[in-house]
Parts: sequence; C-alpha cells; structure tokens
Amino acid sequence: MAAVPPICETGWPAPAFRLPATDGATYGLGDIQGPRGTLVMFICNHCPYVLAILDRMVRDAHDLMDLGVGVAAICSNDAVAYPADSFEKMAELATQAGFRFPYLHDADQSVARAYDAVCTPDFFGFDADLGLQYRGRLDASRARPGPSDLRRDLFLALRDIAETGTGPAEQIPSMGCSIKWKAA
Repeated sequence: MAAVPPICETGWPAPAFRLPATDGATYGLGDIQGPRGTLVMFICNHCPYVLAILDRMVRDAHDLMDLGVGVAAICSNDAVAYPADSFEKMAELATQAGFRFPYLHDADQSVARAYDAVCTPDFFGFDADLGLQYRGRLDASRARPGPSDLRRDLFLALRDIAETGTGPAEQIPSMGCSIKWKAA
C-alpha cells in the first residue's frame, strides 16, 4: 500500500545520526553535511517506487553533490522480514547503481523514527544550517517510471536551497511503499 509523507515543516532541524555504510565506513550527519545543503533520502532495495526512479535519483544526487550539497541514502526497513533490504543486498545495489554517496544501514530504525520517515522514497532537503526546506518528490513518477522529460522537482528545489537557502513554497509529497517497521 502506498504511503505519503506529511508536508514540509520548514526550518525543522535535522536529527543527528551515526550509521554504518555499504562502503565499510561509518558516517554521521556532520560527515555528509554539504556546504550548500544536505539531502537525506530514505530508500530501500525492493520498493517499486524506488526502483522506478533509481537512475534519476542517482543522477540528481550526483548533480547536487557537484553543487555542494551533501547526500546520503538510508535503508531502515526490517531486513529479517524483507531480506532484499539486507546490508549485503544494499552493498550490491550501491555498486550496481553507481552511488557516489553513502548508503547507510539503520538496522534499529532509530534514524527513521527520528526523521519521522514514512515511505521509500522519502526525501529530506536541508539548507546549509541543517534546517528542513524540502520534503517532496523526486519527480512525478510513481511505481513506474514517468517520461524522461519530467520536471526534476527534487533537483530544482535543492538547487534553489543551495543558491538561496530557501526551498519552494509549493511542494508535492513523495509517494512510496511504507517503511517496513519491525514488530514491537
């Protein structure tokens, strides 16, 4: 069932974290923070909404990194119930898709809870001071890729944040599979 995150709470401070990455390192928020902004993406390996935009997400993340925006992806899904989202499978996806940004494993799901992440993908775009400025979609794709000429909502919003410190007034929320929470 598709889930939709709430609207952007402008200025909300990014919660700190420290997580292991598929490249063997451990990263905290300060390690990925960019001089012109930061993008934190909650994704997973098996969600059709993520797979539909994976190439575009990687393209946009890399383009944003070139503009001074720090980027990280986080997988918080229950890997026991969803083995396709295991740490080993995360490493395979990061290599196959050519991630130049860290792909972090939130095994205890504490970071997803701190961010109030709802779905995969769920995008959080922060200004240079780590205040939330964007919580919207990558583009108009859903569980299937849209046309190649779709408006690059995430890229354009984060580019504006990098240039002005402010996100767009109108934002269209992302949509995706719900986070696969562990049983209580």
